[in-house]
Amino acid sequence: QVQLVESGGGLVQAGGSLRLSCAASGRYAMGWFRQAPGKEREFVASITWSGGNTYYADSVKGRFTISRDNAKNTVNLQMNSLKPEDTALYYCAARRLRTAGRAINEYDYWGQGTQVTVSS
Repeated sequence: QVQLVESGGGLVQAGGSLRLSCAASGRYAMGWFRQAPGKEREFVASITWSGGNTYYADSVKGRFTISRDNAKNTVNLQMNSLKPEDTALYYCAARRLRTAGRAINEYDYWGQGTQVTVSS
């Protein structure tokens, strides 16, 4: 059974930074998604199985960086210049294919989520 465990969420002021991590029980193409209260879950960033390609939502491009450590089976999301609108529950997801996706239905496994709150 695939297990994904997120960590690193918390409360930060606008303009600050947080680093999320996702520990997986194996090596997969990975993605980060987020869901704010009253809104649908949305794509944030993804990375291929090899780590050679990364993809970002327009809303986070230039501020967030996704990376992976294949030796540790972890994927990180470095979030800089955070804004109040980044406040959400952030989910790590894994897919069996090696390419990275942007759609929720392209992912096979999900973590429980970690809360990120950005105060103004």
